[in-house]
Amino acid sequence: MSTIAPDQFVEILRTVSSRIDEAREMLGELDGAIGDADHGRTMSQGFASVVRDTQDAASKGSGVQEILGIAARTFLNAVGATAGPLYAGAFEEAGRRMAGRHALEDADLIAILAGMTEGIARRGKAALGDKTMLDAFEPAMRAAVAATEAGASPRDALRAASLAAAQGRETTRAMIAAKGRAARLGARSLGFVDPGAASAAIVVEAMREGYEALLARRAGER
Repeated sequence: MSTIAPDQFVEILRTVSSRIDEAREMLGELDGAIGDADHGRTMSQGFASVVRDTQDAASKGSGVQEILGIAARTFLNAVGATAGPLYAGAFEEAGRRMAGRHALEDADLIAILAGMTEGIARRGKAALGDKTMLDAFEPAMRAAVAATEAGASPRDALRAASLAAAQGRETTRAMIAAKGRAARLGARSLGFVDPGAASAAIVVEAMREGYEALLARRAGER
């Protein structure tokens, strides 16, 4: 059975960080329409800090459970905006699900995605339809779990998750914000993509991309 070593998991996080940074301006523009335009900057800072601290931890022998805990603390410290506590909750719950684990099995990426979704829902007290990042994470998690239960490989389950997250992101255009700063706009938030859902879709897609890059490296080593 294939495993994902701590430093390989950090490389997946590095892919997430890179894709978020590439989308920094776009996320800021989305946030500027219904928020304070800082979502791209804060998400980029948060994930860059996570990669820095988790890479250091992995190089010193930390396992995946500890790395997820470090990611939670680092993101919270780096990001004072709303996303800080939410992603801290995401990484905390993912870490709890990986209790005692030094390395991962490939299928654990689905469990991590599910843990992140639960952590965000609990910390943010949000539900589907509130026009938040959960509108991308929840469909992604459900699609990944359903695909896994139907016998799909982790790669195909993450592909299903990525597609569902992108679709979830687009559904937020037709929603009225019920949480966060955008909720103050009421019906004026209609017609805009939620920036949190947009960044969440990037996170899920980058997890898939990072994992498939790992699969490609494995194939090249054979």
